[in-house]
Amino acid sequence: MKVWLLLGLLLVHETLEDATGQHPPKNKHPKEPGENRIKPTNKKVKPKMPKIKERDSTDLVPKTPSIMMQMLDKGRFQKPADTLSLMAGQTLELRCKGNKIEWNYPEFLDTFKDSRLSVKQHARYGQLTLVNSTAADTGEFSCWGQLCEGYICKKDEAKTGSTYIFFTEKGELFVPSASYFDVVYLNPDREAVVPCRVTVLSAKVTLHSEFPAKEIPANGTDIAYDMKRGFVYLQPHSDQQGVVYCKAEAGGKSQISVKYQLLYVEVPSGPPSTTILASSNKVKGGDNINILCTVLGEPDVEVEFRWIYPGQKDERPVTIQDTWRLIRRGLGHTTRMSQSVLTVEDFETIDAGYYICTAQNPQGQTTVATAVEFS
Repeated sequence: MKVWLLLGLLLVHETLEDATGQHPPKNKHPKEPGENRIKPTNKKVKPKMPKIKERDSTDLVPKTPSIMMQMLDKGRFQKPADTLSLMAGQTLELRCKGNKIEWNYPEFLDTFKDSRLSVKQHARYGQLTLVNSTAADTGEFSCWGQLCEGYICKKDEAKTGSTYIFFTEKGELFVPSASYFDVVYLNPDREAVVPCRVTVLSAKVTLHSEFPAKEIPANGTDIAYDMKRGFVYLQPHSDQQGVVYCKAEAGGKSQISVKYQLLYVEVPSGPPSTTILASSNKVKGGDNINILCTVLGEPDVEVEFRWIYPGQKDERPVTIQDTWRLIRRGLGHTTRMSQSVLTVEDFETIDAGYYICTAQNPQGQTTVATAVEFS
């Protein structure tokens, strides 16, 4: 009787387990990938902060967005890259957003007032158009907005745009030069540039001396190559004088540039170093007299002369002649000698007094004087 009772209780227990779906696990095993991994919702999880990648200080400075756009075919526009390569003959159209836009473009176009270039200002943008482009047009094109108060305007540094464009022309690896020989002055206090620029971005360019015939390495310390400028002499000195030229190679072709004469400059930059000298400081009536004003300066810096003389208020006729020439002084140093000669013929009493010469260059002016007496 007890046996039958135990068997009955066991059957009732198994029936209840089937009804509730609770089966004891037959064996324990680790969960396979894809099995339920849901965590209880009431578990507190500490939030993880995303790691911020350290950046250079230069990355923290926001770049000013360019206001320049390039017009493509079918009326499409795109922001031009820092450098562009276009085939010569193509039409270039650039637009810069703003109601007062100024432009800068290669000097070649500005020097000859080229009719191929058109610059217009519209209500909302400035427009630059260049037709029938050539290799000589290679260079930087830039624009900027103007901030104006009345008639006084200044550049808006927040609204600028620029691109350097290589106009590739068959048979022209170098940007054409106006002459076959050019002079580059080596100043001890500033960089000097041998301006052999190329029209092909991928061109390999080297610098060579004519005598002795050898390649001059651009090591980045004394000389560096800048595709937008040419070979830059970073710290010029007298040993670098001589005749040099550049060689370019691209697409299996090579080309030689024009030659450049490198001359070392002895005189540092600054206001004119001026002297004045009279052919005589005591002049008899009826004699002729010359007053010479001389400036020794940098070879590529022009000097202007102005005179004040005793007979000027009486409109006394005089002759003034200005000249200049390059002279070599010492160990191959080159200096520009600028001179102005004032000549008075048939000296009279009204010509006696102080002769004042003022010489001026972009760095300033110098005034000198000498007295001439009637004897």
